[in-house]
Amino acid sequence: MNKKIKILRRKFKKYKIDGYIIPKNDDFFTEYSKINRLKIISNFSGSAGIAVILKNKNYLFTDGRYTIQSQIESGKNFKIVKFEKLINCNLFKNLTLGIDPQIFTYQKIKKFFLKYNKVKFIKKNLIDEIEKKKTDYISPFFSLKKHIVGESSNSKLIKISNYLKKNKSDYIFISAPENVAWILNIRGNDGPNSPIPNARLIISKTKKIFLISNLEKCKNLFKKKILNVNQFIDIKKFEKKILELKGKSFIIDNNSCSIFFEDIIKSKFKIIKREDPTYHFKSVKNKTEINNMIKTHVSDGVALTKFIYWIKKVNKKKITEVDAQNKLERFRRMNKNYLYPSFDTIAGAGKNGAIVHYRANKNNCKIIKHEDIFLCDSGGQYKYGTTDVTRTICFSRPNQYIKNIFTYVLKGHIAVATSNLIKNNIGKKIDQRARRFLKQNKLDYAHGTGHGVGFFLNVHEGPQSISKINKEKIKEGMILSNEPGFYRKNKFGIRIENLVYVKKFKKKIYFENLTLVPIEKDLINFKLLNSKEKNYLFHYHLKVYSQISKYLNFKEKKWLASFI
Repeated sequence: MNKKIKILRRKFKKYKIDGYIIPKNDDFFTEYSKINRLKIISNFSGSAGIAVILKNKNYLFTDGRYTIQSQIESGKNFKIVKFEKLINCNLFKNLTLGIDPQIFTYQKIKKFFLKYNKVKFIKKNLIDEIEKKKTDYISPFFSLKKHIVGESSNSKLIKISNYLKKNKSDYIFISAPENVAWILNIRGNDGPNSPIPNARLIISKTKKIFLISNLEKCKNLFKKKILNVNQFIDIKKFEKKILELKGKSFIIDNNSCSIFFEDIIKSKFKIIKREDPTYHFKSVKNKTEINNMIKTHVSDGVALTKFIYWIKKVNKKKITEVDAQNKLERFRRMNKNYLYPSFDTIAGAGKNGAIVHYRANKNNCKIIKHEDIFLCDSGGQYKYGTTDVTRTICFSRPNQYIKNIFTYVLKGHIAVATSNLIKNNIGKKIDQRARRFLKQNKLDYAHGTGHGVGFFLNVHEGPQSISKINKEKIKEGMILSNEPGFYRKNKFGIRIENLVYVKKFKKKIYFENLTLVPIEKDLINFKLLNSKEKNYLFHYHLKVYSQISKYLNFKEKKWLASFI
């Protein structure tokens, strides 16, 4: 039994609880956080999950991306359960479950736990009592000029103000840091993979703003007059400031406003629950943001192409998955605008490629064999742009079965890229196009086909996505990933991912590729492609060559030309 679980269970009597719930998110509800309490208690390192520790049993809830990974990392101490079972969870009944009110929303506990159990709020986080949070170096927030972001903060505040007037509310509480970043045109260093400023924001219908954060982090904003001292609230004085504000109503976001903050706000104001409109405003990128993303993808395409050429044609040594991902990181670092990965690289050879969000480390990594299929999913944060790309590559002649499956995935990828966005204008419809060729052969994959992507922000953002359930309308300026795949447990994994943006030309809207990296031709069964698909592939590789070849050496250039 995990020692930390034993320590946690000893606390149940003191707090008069039958169990304790630990989500993946921190108190800012960000996907990638420097604090990972779920991993501390369960050893599970995936990006989505909730653990429930009871007196005699432990549950770990996660989704289809992590079926294999969760069993490997946590299976000894936890019963692994699909996320769907969390809704009105009846696996345990009539229990009092402890939670930290700063890391849960009322919506979440009602949806998951309140039908059959009770919840008790505990002010101290019990995982922090077991393993103390590391005190990070306080890194100041920084501002982005209009020529980088394309729209002034004042223009964005006008949109929020109009929204408040329309919804007859005096204030809105912006609880998601990525939305604060977008509204104020600021960034920070509070996330391991995103330039997130850990802050919250109050905006009034008259455009008054109050930034809630740490004083040290805001000093640059005061110096550059982005913010004055009267617009700053120390987190410890939040409750006092709420009581001083005049007005009647506050809009809060159901998905990112914690129980802790909701209770403080509703002590004085009428609460109106809405999805933060910033998610929708932010999802549509302006021309400046798109142009910066295009430039970023040229830089990233050069790094990835050099890496693929190196691992296929130059490297003669036996290397591990970790060696491969470190080499890719070195290629990215050759660019002066590169900052850090936009998520931890997924570099899986052979059977490890079948673990959708596999993470190689020195202790568990595999030597990449000549006969392996190698799946590499990686991304970067650059000044100024965010990338995410997956390529599946081979080092020898693969068998026909694997080539056929790779080609079904490729056909789905092309079907998404060439979607008629007038006819197929929501993620749900596009997702069906991606899966069609796999399903014709009784195959499928257990993840969405695509997610929204931020501009120099989170690599995963909503509300737009390409999935079986998403009904968000696809609009000009949105950026999404296009990443169908297939995974054979203990054998191999295949995924082909590009980022695309929605472009408008002569009243038509369509996907335009941002990613500029060749697709593995040695894995394609060209007999399964029709003339339109072959034509698409030719023009895609022609574009890749025309955009990045001038940054390659002679041998790399010659190799890339062979894709056309």
